[in-house]
Amino acid sequence: MSFFEVHDPRFASYVMGNAPVKQLATGFDWVEGPVWFGDAGCLLFSDIPNNRILRFTPGVGISTYRAPSNYANGHTRDREGRLISCEHGTRRVSRTELDGRITVIADAYLGKPLNSPNDVVVKSDGSIWFTDPHYGIKTNYEGFQSPQELPCNVYRVDPDGTIAAVLTDFNCPNGLAFSPDEQRLYVADTGRMFNADPQHIRVFDMGSGLPKGGAVFHTISPGCADGIRCDNDGNLWSSAGDGVHCLAPDGTLLGKILIPETVSNLCFGGRAKHQLFITATTSLYTVTLNRAGVQRP
Repeated sequence: MSFFEVHDPRFASYVMGNAPVKQLATGFDWVEGPVWFGDAGCLLFSDIPNNRILRFTPGVGISTYRAPSNYANGHTRDREGRLISCEHGTRRVSRTELDGRITVIADAYLGKPLNSPNDVVVKSDGSIWFTDPHYGIKTNYEGFQSPQELPCNVYRVDPDGTIAAVLTDFNCPNGLAFSPDEQRLYVADTGRMFNADPQHIRVFDMGSGLPKGGAVFHTISPGCADGIRCDNDGNLWSSAGDGVHCLAPDGTLLGKILIPETVSNLCFGGRAKHQLFITATTSLYTVTLNRAGVQRP
């Protein structure tokens, strides 16, 4: 079987016919938030409904990194290599210090609790950017059903702890990614729960340091964009209903990696940052690419 669909000739050089899509583990409920730890040689990812963060170590397999995890969703690493996590259950963004202590980065805005932080990235200046849709408080499946007290915004937390709502015109912002030069910010809108329209990826100009513009960059089909990541050439790799879609910087669909489950998120890792790890509904997959991802640090 073919694991790839080429929609533009450029994509043919990004994939290798003898590099298969492999299922690394399965049997989960809804996996999300993969993040690669090159110094530890492992991948962390969330099994949200089962309230745990799991660890995949090549050659070893799956183990539990943290349980309970406060229904953690998306993760990233900061400039010092510390784990930054979005937690539905506590409605906060946290940092795991190198000695294992947990520091709260943000849990409220203007005196009101956040909704359910979903995905997070760290910019080169040390600022932490995260999305705050309402998915984790609408039902008890991925957190605790609770009243929504804030709009679904995108926030920035500066190194001094100051928090600002930098994007306030989304239905439910979800995945986010900076371009390699940080001149662009991509944000996926997956729509409100039980009323999902619209669903698309928007792009913002970061030339001034703050996001400007916000035109629709691409609309994924089938499914929608959830987690998104950039490679070193500025292509955007997005989750989709049929796998992972690769998008050129102008929004052109270059090709697809076909996965037999709905993909939630992805990240680059491995020894040369050329291995794509994919969380998809009940399973963890991987494929080796002829492309390197933007992986910080």
